[in-house]
Amino acid sequence: MQLKQLLKEIDYKLLSGSLDVEVSQIDYDSRQVVNHSLFVCIPGAKVDGHSFIEQVINKGAKVVVVEREVEYQEGVTYIQVKEARLALALLSCAFFEHPSRKMTVIGLTGTKGKTTTSYMVQSILEKAGEKVGIIGTIGSIVNGEIRQTKNTTPESFELQKLMYEMVEGGTQYCVMEVSSQGLMLNRVAGIDFDYGVFTNLSPDHIGENEHRDFEHYMECKKMLFKMCKVGLFNKDDEHFEDMIKDATCQIKTYSIKKDSDLKASHIQLSNGQGTLGVKFDTNGLINATFETDIPGHFSVYNSLVAIMICALNKIQVSYIQEALKQVRVRGRVEIVPVHQEYTVMIDYAHNALSFESLIKTIQAYNPHRIICVYGAGGHRDHKRRYEAGEIVAKYNAFSILTADNPRGESIKDICDMIITGIDKYNGEYVVIEDRKEAIHYALQHAEPKDVILCLGKGHETYQIIDKEPLPFSEREIIEQYFQN
Repeated sequence: MQLKQLLKEIDYKLLSGSLDVEVSQIDYDSRQVVNHSLFVCIPGAKVDGHSFIEQVINKGAKVVVVEREVEYQEGVTYIQVKEARLALALLSCAFFEHPSRKMTVIGLTGTKGKTTTSYMVQSILEKAGEKVGIIGTIGSIVNGEIRQTKNTTPESFELQKLMYEMVEGGTQYCVMEVSSQGLMLNRVAGIDFDYGVFTNLSPDHIGENEHRDFEHYMECKKMLFKMCKVGLFNKDDEHFEDMIKDATCQIKTYSIKKDSDLKASHIQLSNGQGTLGVKFDTNGLINATFETDIPGHFSVYNSLVAIMICALNKIQVSYIQEALKQVRVRGRVEIVPVHQEYTVMIDYAHNALSFESLIKTIQAYNPHRIICVYGAGGHRDHKRRYEAGEIVAKYNAFSILTADNPRGESIKDICDMIITGIDKYNGEYVVIEDRKEAIHYALQHAEPKDVILCLGKGHETYQIIDKEPLPFSEREIIEQYFQN
């Protein structure tokens, strides 16, 4: 593509060279540069892209985008911008001919619920015969193919490339998890969001290399609602008023407790043979009854978002009802239907807040016992270990302590720290370091109406014992146990 075309929607200053240059690809990683690349110099916390200019020119880069004045070379075009990351996003949009303008794009932001909700939306739309792409935490789905992605919201060039491939394959809807990091780092700049969704907000991703405090975290989340046409907001969340402040989109609300555009009522927990679910009525945008085999009140909130988006897109109610009843999300409160007398569930919960939310949800179903199979990640915050054990014991669940991703740390040492938390509430536990054996132990000792929670791994299909990830699928381990 001609450089002139790429720069049409960007504020820039031509420092040196010509705009009549052909660009073969856009790069921000010097290792990826090829002949006729455009290279964007991104100043990072550890590495500054400006220090690689000579290297990328030697590899064939013909255009260099900078934030500051640099030494010029003949035959190379230098473009100056205020924000390199923003420029990278807008250049990428132009390079792939603005794919977001050719689909209905749905962006979900919030602390919890994004992944499950995105798969609910996908299930309903596909039931109605639409072609749907997904970009999120457990990978991307592009034209039916599952792709692994490094971040929940990929870097802008990769993001635009994924969306371009969706458009080329005839995709009508793109459902995307929009992380606070993705918003803060301008990865989603230039995307034409039709819908933005706010699920909920609690302290997360706060630290040295993430958000400086909760207020900054929230401000980044709010950016989505200056980028979308219609915003869907959880009216029951304590931060609802803060989130709608400064929003420039049309505001629509959903709730369990308050008057809203779509409200759930008559919520009933359903307990089938080896399954846990929830049934509820809605009124407002749609008046109907829905049921899903994903347990808990948070499933009602997730379902309300999916119902609302599909209703606004004129999807038939029967399709919504059928899809919600059938939907399963890998590693997110995922019930593995292997036994009729007790329930086995896989979930990605890996901190005390997530543990507490899930255990309280399961307690509402009055199980005989809750058995938790879990560990903690190696070379991660030690405080999380104590807190995890404390929460499981506090709610009288039985702990089967085992490996998570120890990453070279001693599994015994990690479990000993968790036991310190368990002992605070005199909780019961057993230690089985091999995670496969730990799962087998839980299944061998399960009693009628027990709920077994395999926590921490979720959708992951690997285990990092030392440095290298080894194949490991909890779902396969559980299913194979019952085939033997």
